[in-house]
Amino acid sequence: MPFAGDRKHRRVLRSTPLLPQNLHNNDDEYAAAPSESGFSGASFSGAVFNLSTTIVGAGIMALPATLKQLGMIPGLIVIILVGILTESSVDMILRFSRASKSKSYAALVGDAFGGAGRTLLQLGIVVNNVGLLVVYMIIIGDVLSGTWSEGEHHLGVMQEWFGQQWWTTRSVLLLLTTLLVFSPLISFKRVDSLRYTSALSVGLAVVFVVMTGVVTVIKLMNGSIRMPRLQPPELGDGASFLKLFTTVPVLVTAYICHHNVHPIANELKDPSQMKSIVRTSIMVCSSVYVATSFFGFLLFGDDTQDDVLASFNGDLGIGHYSWFINDVVRISYCLHLMLVFPVVFFSLRLNVDGLLFPATHANAKPKPRLPIAFDNPRFLFLTACLMGFVFLGANFVPSIWDAFQFTGATATVSVGFIFPAAVALKDTHGVATKNDTRLSCLMIVLALSSSIMAIYTDIYAAFFSLPTTN
Repeated sequence: MPFAGDRKHRRVLRSTPLLPQNLHNNDDEYAAAPSESGFSGASFSGAVFNLSTTIVGAGIMALPATLKQLGMIPGLIVIILVGILTESSVDMILRFSRASKSKSYAALVGDAFGGAGRTLLQLGIVVNNVGLLVVYMIIIGDVLSGTWSEGEHHLGVMQEWFGQQWWTTRSVLLLLTTLLVFSPLISFKRVDSLRYTSALSVGLAVVFVVMTGVVTVIKLMNGSIRMPRLQPPELGDGASFLKLFTTVPVLVTAYICHHNVHPIANELKDPSQMKSIVRTSIMVCSSVYVATSFFGFLLFGDDTQDDVLASFNGDLGIGHYSWFINDVVRISYCLHLMLVFPVVFFSLRLNVDGLLFPATHANAKPKPRLPIAFDNPRFLFLTACLMGFVFLGANFVPSIWDAFQFTGATATVSVGFIFPAAVALKDTHGVATKNDTRLSCLMIVLALSSSIMAIYTDIYAAFFSLPTTN
């Protein structure tokens, strides 16, 4: 006899018309399960905003520093090339998912490499997403409550406005942000429910670019900006050469979105639009990245810091408006990260659920479990545990950029390039072309070589001081 969970699942499905097809696939723990009746599928624009929000995160703040390391012209070229390579890797995922009828990235890798490959990918996504979310919260804390740098305390926005009060401390502000902003947003069971906050998030990223551009133009007009370095710096020794590889994790992390491609595609009215959605999103984000990198490096030159947001904490050289521009830039980016957070959290929760509660086939014992969105206790438990873990990490992790580079050179590179290329080379269903094979080999070689060099550079930097490239 069917058990109560099965009957409940069928009742919900009957009462929720026009749900995405993957709702009926009990073999895939990633099946989207919106509980709102009348949902007929996500729109093209909503999917573009959600995917663009997935892409544009903390990585945007480190892109001007990549131009500092690589030079203006090579840096901009590399940013565009990584965007093109990302689009190619996502296109591979979509095409091979259709061939294998996989409704999730993990199911695709599992189809090619079995349970071990599936688990390895899920672990990579979890490491990548947890690292990103911790970085987001740390930067939010830095913006609101300030941070310490080389023994000096830089005041946050709230401390500048209201002074140092008990409620302007880092832990209290992060707790309030968690309760008042994150908790409502991460409680949605459909990623499409975040389309409006995602649109606002993309708009706030544009605000940052516009404000940076305005300041740069003003300083160009009054002649207070020097010509930036267009070519890579002279590499006087091995350490200077190694420092170039610190840009690799930042560039890869800036475009990572593979973990949210399937959740977004599964909710579309017309899943065939996903390829166009990916291309549109990457074009939008590449434009934002190129503009941010160009104006940020042009504005601060060789004084550009690893986190360009930290440069907006002093006199910008535009008179009495400097303080206003500083606050607008910092607040807009802080709000942007708050709205990016739930989109990244969505795929984190799905992958942790897949690791802890793997789905079983319909004819297996025990009976197939309900999708997480239909199981409220499991949904609330995972949401609370993951949010608590990220909150603790944001309060106790001392350095964000070391962790940022490490996760970018390991988990992010694997999720973004190595796994898609490996699936194409495996070609379980015989759909790969010669171009797929060549591109896959190129991606694996580039990913492995750059990751090894980046990790070696991080280890080298832990024992020896890498020189500043001027």
